[in-house]
Amino acid sequence: MLTSILKVGGNDLDDPAFVAELARVVARMHPRPVLVHGGGKEIGVVQQLLGGEPRFVAGLRVTDAAALQAAEMVIRGTVNTRLVAALLAAGVDAQGLSGVDRGLIRVERLVHPAGDLGRVGRPVAVRVELLRALLEQDVVPVIAPISLGPDGSYNVNADEAAAAIAVAFQSAEIVFVTNVPGVRVGDAVLPELHAARVAELIADGTISGGMIPKVQAALTALDAGVGTARIVDLIGLNSAGGTTFRVTNRNNS
Repeated sequence: MLTSILKVGGNDLDDPAFVAELARVVARMHPRPVLVHGGGKEIGVVQQLLGGEPRFVAGLRVTDAAALQAAEMVIRGTVNTRLVAALLAAGVDAQGLSGVDRGLIRVERLVHPAGDLGRVGRPVAVRVELLRALLEQDVVPVIAPISLGPDGSYNVNADEAAAAIAVAFQSAEIVFVTNVPGVRVGDAVLPELHAARVAELIADGTISGGMIPKVQAALTALDAGVGTARIVDLIGLNSAGGTTFRVTNRNNS
């Protein structure tokens, strides 16, 4: 049976109403999904409180010692706890985990051609049997993408962590849950989209702004080996709504 890996961005999780509705939607999902989340703006705020200053290389956050501490506090602490509490309030049994717990997600240091990103990791292994065991007990795993490298904790992009988990399940879809119903062309949401068409829609400005990284994350997940990726809002999550990206014939327009 297909397992859904829900990836929720940190910025959406700053909204209490979104979190509460997400929990209610997940309560109606059977079989239960795996939920992977980011940290959002709170990381930068805490980093500054700790005396650090957010830095970026090619648009990617540099994770120095202060940034890693902030990410651990926000992603594994505040945000993960917030999500688990909301799910329990909605009647969903849930357990918060980071990639460090039981060595759930193993990583190596990410080497980026634009410069040193610090303690940013790239997933290389997932103990998927730990997640299967929770799902078999009707428990939703809530994953913070702080993961385990050869010399301690590393920060991992939540999209990449979710993709690695989806690949490990083999029969899984990755669902990017956002505040938009999918990729729009005019007034219509495209039910399906392939890579060649994505490039055209970005070039002509149809896909713009915050939707660009969303569709790129979907295509990157497919490149990593995930069979199906979907961008959807909470309304369409349980009704097969949104825009679906598939490996088969992906290069067809």
